[in-house]
Amino acid sequence: MANHKNKENKFDNKNRNFKKNDKYNKSNDFIKKNKSKDFKKKTEAVSEEKLNEPIRLNKYIANAGICSRREADKLIEEGLVTVNGTIITEMGFKVEKKDTVKLKGKKIHSEKSVYILLNKPKGVLATVSDDRGRKTIMDFFRNKVTERIYPVGRLDRDSTGVLLLTNDGDLTKKLTHPKYNKKKIYHVFLDKDLTKEDTEKLAEGAELEDGFMKFDAIGFPDAESKKDVGVEIHSGKNRIIRRMFAHFGYEVIKLDRVYFAGLTKKDVKRGKWRFLTDKEILNLKNGSYE
Repeated sequence: MANHKNKENKFDNKNRNFKKNDKYNKSNDFIKKNKSKDFKKKTEAVSEEKLNEPIRLNKYIANAGICSRREADKLIEEGLVTVNGTIITEMGFKVEKKDTVKLKGKKIHSEKSVYILLNKPKGVLATVSDDRGRKTIMDFFRNKVTERIYPVGRLDRDSTGVLLLTNDGDLTKKLTHPKYNKKKIYHVFLDKDLTKEDTEKLAEGAELEDGFMKFDAIGFPDAESKKDVGVEIHSGKNRIIRRMFAHFGYEVIKLDRVYFAGLTKKDVKRGKWRFLTDKEILNLKNGSYE
């Protein structure tokens, strides 16, 4: 366990840049070169919503963490939303803090937007609740965060690392929708050395039960170990990394996400969390990251 921890720190300290390995790659760090993109930086500041200022009904619903604004428009159009007892179907209708808003007869509460980065430990479910009483990520925020936050994307119970939580429905949809393809980087610990042949096959891709899949980049953060692998993907398919390695006869012993949508777990210890900075929130909303 200590050895794995030391290797994780080494991987993080190198800013997720996989080490060059002449044995498997003659000129590149990756089988497929990890091409960086230049993103346009925007200078506009993140504005704070004025609590007493009227806001659009769809935004009020999205702020409650129920869905995105576009999805809220559909709920309004279908006549499922009432304001102070009156069914509202008008697009652009505005509400105030004092108004009573109900969806399908159930009162909803709009909240300020909250953005949190958690370094998820192993053995914790990335869900809001569990009917079997197992520990979930919400246990870390009980009596500390009053807003109803939700995890963005998947991270299975045995996996660790970067997990974003928010009540911003619009941002959640943007980060999880397949068409946006947000980059994720993982540090993978295997049960045996990864061969050169299988490294190339993983980069070229394979046909799994739910379709074709390949890693965008694959390399070795530790030149002395072929059991430690760095993987970059954009896919959000369930347990895709474990399934890809299993397809070629490898078992993933440990899986740690070190990068997601521009966020890393730097300076956040396992099981700890922090609020995102204004700059990080702005970058997420503007897509100013790979």
